[in-house]
Amino acid sequence: MSDQNTNEHREQEHIVANKELNLLKALIPVVLLMAMLAYNIFFADGEWFGEYSNQIILLIGGFFAAVVGFFNKTSFATMVQEIWENLRSVFIPIMILFLVGALAGTWLVSGIIPAMVYYGLKVLSPSIFLPASIVIAAIISIATGSSWTTSATVGIALVGIGTALGIPTGMIAGAVISGAYFGDKMSPLSDTTNLAPAMAGTDLFTHINYMFYTTGPTILITLVTFSIISLNIDTTGSADVTGLLNTIDQTFNINPYLFIVPLVVIALILLKAKPLLALGIGVVLAAVFAFIFQVEILNGLSDSKLGAILNAILSDTSIVTDNEKLNELFSSGGMKGMLWTIFLICCAMVFGGIMDGIGALSRITQSLLSVAKTVFGLFASTVLSCIGLNVIASDQYLALVIPGKMFKKAYQDKGLTPENLSRTLEDSGTVTSVLIPWNTCGAYQSGVLGVGVGEYFVYAIFNWLSPITTLVFAAFGIKIRQLTDKKRTA
Repeated sequence: MSDQNTNEHREQEHIVANKELNLLKALIPVVLLMAMLAYNIFFADGEWFGEYSNQIILLIGGFFAAVVGFFNKTSFATMVQEIWENLRSVFIPIMILFLVGALAGTWLVSGIIPAMVYYGLKVLSPSIFLPASIVIAAIISIATGSSWTTSATVGIALVGIGTALGIPTGMIAGAVISGAYFGDKMSPLSDTTNLAPAMAGTDLFTHINYMFYTTGPTILITLVTFSIISLNIDTTGSADVTGLLNTIDQTFNINPYLFIVPLVVIALILLKAKPLLALGIGVVLAAVFAFIFQVEILNGLSDSKLGAILNAILSDTSIVTDNEKLNELFSSGGMKGMLWTIFLICCAMVFGGIMDGIGALSRITQSLLSVAKTVFGLFASTVLSCIGLNVIASDQYLALVIPGKMFKKAYQDKGLTPENLSRTLEDSGTVTSVLIPWNTCGAYQSGVLGVGVGEYFVYAIFNWLSPITTLVFAAFGIKIRQLTDKKRTA
């Protein structure tokens, strides 16, 4: 994910237990939520309650959870406190989302995104585009430690380039997300990569080195699969590229100087600048470059150049060309375009906060732990807990913190080193969060890339294959590190 939250804050999160709540009662809100979401998807075309159906369903699920809590001696104040803690934890991500919307708008009117598409069309051919997208996203994510920042910068550009080449957006987003989460998972700069070993009780670099055993084969399979897909998909190919290049060139003032802005943003992130600062500077620089290089674009959008910039930051902007495909690409919702995603995140945090406040999250995780009688059962329970919490709590961090705390002693009792737990947390908690539409990560990536989770789910191969790989390793006892007698008694 991004580094918007400090590890210290997340490590201090407590887990609420409630002796009055049994497993059946804890699952009531979950079952109702899943039933409502399923009905909305399969029978109401996602519009059961209108445009904000998922958000309203999450709030209804939170209401049912609160009712369960009231009947099981959970105070209203406790639930409100947990909701507040959850909402406070996503304040910075929400600010980042607003800036991403502003960034998309200013990078459009300044010609930065069109320039990325223009030069990308010249370099990237359909036959190598998808595997190349994985590699590019992985490199940026390793360097920055942030899948969120990767998607907000090169991810948007790659979706634009791939769309212009005629490649389905779901494939492009799946490749970008696969590479971005590989890099995020393996980067020492990533907050989740630091959080997982902290929860499990191992050190950062032992954790990263140990992850290579499962992560290496997974990313290799992902690259091979996308290479095969690239060789067999039908695209507009090079035949349409010349026309697209001419249209972009005639509409915008395209030149290499425009790349100064994204390079500055990436440099700031590499220098460990705060994401808000880096993205904010990216917005301001893009606005300046728009005044310098895209005067005609600004004049065409508004009577006032400053008004055109402010509108690009805050609201909808569309630049019309003679190519319908590019018209769709060269449009942005600005900050306004992020409101749906932000509302979804807030509603998810309300539901997750109430579930934690009534003790339901703790009860569900403890029940999973109780059935882990074998080593494989322990790994499987951890995987199910992480994925389940990504679904129920809608938060990637909770999917690491709660199982990390709950399962730590169980791994030690089975004679397993803590890096077994930290690796499993990342293989199943970090990477699957983006596969859940109402999870903060799924909502963010879908909103930033402009591609629905349902469209990219199948193609986010690295993400859904990672928990499968870790279970295969556990089932066959491959690279499962045992505690020494000295460590066991320490």
